[in-house]
Amino acid sequence: MKENNENNDNTHDLYAVRLEKLDGLVKEGRNPFTANFDQKFSSVSACAQYDENLEDDQQPVVQVAGRIIAFRIMGKASFIKLQDSAGQIQCYVTRDELPEGEYNNYFKKLDRGDIIGVEGRLFKTKTGEITVRASAYTLVSKSLRPLPEKWAGLTDDDKIYRKRYLDLIVNPESRNRFKQRSKIIQAMRTYLWDLDFTEVETPVLQSVAGGAAARPFETHFNALDCQFYLRIALELYLKQMLVAGEEKVFEIGRVFRNEGLSRRHNPEFTMLELYQAYTDFRGMMVLTKGLIKHVAETVIGSLTIQRPDGTEIELSGEWREVAYKDLIKEATGDANWFDLSKEEKLKKTDALGIQVNPDLEDYEITNNVFEKLIEPTLIQPTFVTHIPKELCPLAKITESDASTIDVFELCINGQEIAPAYSEQNDPLIQQEMFSSQVGEEVQDMDTEFLTALEYGMPPAGGMGLGIDRLIILLTGAESIRDTILFPSLKPNKD
Repeated sequence: MKENNENNDNTHDLYAVRLEKLDGLVKEGRNPFTANFDQKFSSVSACAQYDENLEDDQQPVVQVAGRIIAFRIMGKASFIKLQDSAGQIQCYVTRDELPEGEYNNYFKKLDRGDIIGVEGRLFKTKTGEITVRASAYTLVSKSLRPLPEKWAGLTDDDKIYRKRYLDLIVNPESRNRFKQRSKIIQAMRTYLWDLDFTEVETPVLQSVAGGAAARPFETHFNALDCQFYLRIALELYLKQMLVAGEEKVFEIGRVFRNEGLSRRHNPEFTMLELYQAYTDFRGMMVLTKGLIKHVAETVIGSLTIQRPDGTEIELSGEWREVAYKDLIKEATGDANWFDLSKEEKLKKTDALGIQVNPDLEDYEITNNVFEKLIEPTLIQPTFVTHIPKELCPLAKITESDASTIDVFELCINGQEIAPAYSEQNDPLIQQEMFSSQVGEEVQDMDTEFLTALEYGMPPAGGMGLGIDRLIILLTGAESIRDTILFPSLKPNKD
């Protein structure tokens, strides 16, 4: 048995060899890049046609197409594996089944990576694998470059992200993860549609970078001769829909933040934001929990999520609810933390081993404690409630504590998955909260949004969910880059 193997050859030499093959095919009047092929069955649906009750000569004839990912030549016969978007199917090709000279002169010269169409009757091999016995084949697209090494796959992170198409060809786990991503988003939509939410689309290019405290990407709008921004959040336009009378709205869309790259951050990412009139942040707790459980059950098939380190995250049962202030007091070991001066807090953070910029505002120092010391430990679902009012100017002030807002941050798997608010609908207080922002958490004031509030917005709850982070949780991905098909990368100038 001979393996049609390219693994130890020089890539440039192989490219030259394949170009010669291409040239030969063209000179002989063969078209190596056909306009179409009648792919009547996918690999999965073709296999489903096999009938255990029929004899071999009564089995159905199928037409399949895909990329050759394995090629075994055994003299007068060959086994190939074709891969399509649904999976893989084996084909058995013999010299005697093809026109005279076709097998030796053309078929055996195919390469791993070529895309072909095959027609033939199904049968089952001695090992029990459903296979197509080829009566005809068609080369539909010649591959000029060899695929990555067969057994090791594509393992270099930079190549995986830069050449995602190769990653999806040779790494089944990557292909499956992105199929799951699509199903997760579909399950979200279905859940919200069933609750009578209306899906809307809001501008990606915005004249004010509002709705979050983040550095935007800027561009110049030539036709209007003014500065515009790629949106950093979906929030403000969606809340204008509440003013307009829509009581349940959501959007799934890309947002852009001109900030760092890390395992959990990509400057371009996907958010779900939803807003519902006549509810509050507690109503959002019920909705958020129901949504995530529905997605997990629908796509993953379980409410128990296995982390790569073996830890199990349990989405069933009650989810913990705890106040932000209580977590801070517990983590610092100081019940009087919120009465300390800025200097005293800096000494405490230094003793805790937390590096904090001394120029930060008081509340930002506290939030550094939360983000660096507390959040990574919140593996099981946890609603962290009543965060400092300075962290978000768009939420209602807590009636019982004017230093906090009616907000929760849902943390799972050691990271924030979804924040939610009781939305601020008082235009005068909203303007005051925008104006009083200090420190790093400043966001631009959208006067058009404030004007809309003056027409009256009903009480409402709002929630934003980072879809990429949810996919990390549900699929066990190690990095946000593993959940984004084409993540942001520095241009390769080589």
